[in-house]
Amino acid sequence: MPLLKVKDLNATTQVWVWEITETFDELFQSVALKDVSLARVENMKSEGHQKGFLSVRRLLMEAGYTDFDLYYDEFGKPHLREEARSKKQESRENTGAKHISISHSHDFSVIVLSDVNIGADLEILKDKTLKLAPRFMDVSHLANLTAEDQLIKATVVWGIKESVFKIKNEIGISFKDDIFESEFNLSDKKCSVELRFNNKVEHFDIVFDFIKNYVFVCAFEAS
Repeated sequence: MPLLKVKDLNATTQVWVWEITETFDELFQSVALKDVSLARVENMKSEGHQKGFLSVRRLLMEAGYTDFDLYYDEFGKPHLREEARSKKQESRENTGAKHISISHSHDFSVIVLSDVNIGADLEILKDKTLKLAPRFMDVSHLANLTAEDQLIKATVVWGIKESVFKIKNEIGISFKDDIFESEFNLSDKKCSVELRFNNKVEHFDIVFDFIKNYVFVCAFEAS
């Protein structure tokens, strides 16, 4: 089951989800890679990482782009080339997205395409996240929850902080000391966040959802 879903997060933002069921060879033969990407794949020691990398390229193809349209800046943040966006804007199928965020975890990959700056994260539910929760969040937010919901909420909070960091991508940001999520219920599937860093307060809107035993989170700069 390759392309699992395409979902609108808002009027200008779409998430594309890929479930990785293919072999490495099947994925490798289905994409065209520029030389730098081919070198990256060849140097990856884990087949899981290789398949995650290749499945992201398949998602780009599903969205009308290719690996040749993607590049990374000096901080490792992905971008779509201007000429690729212009071609999409000329297409009747959809407009050219200005921003992209990428994440993959184990058997799933996601890309988010948007007209606004976004950060996305995908996390599998694992006990280790809950054990590490005191290092990255206010654990009082887990009070009065079942053990299962504590794990889910801790994973959502980790994804929230990863997503905000992907937008800002600044050295020195502390997940626990600088990024503060508002109180929320898992059924809300949204919350707000403050980033208090370098004597400045910035606000972000968060949406999250669940894909099997994974948590998907996307952060938007608040307007």
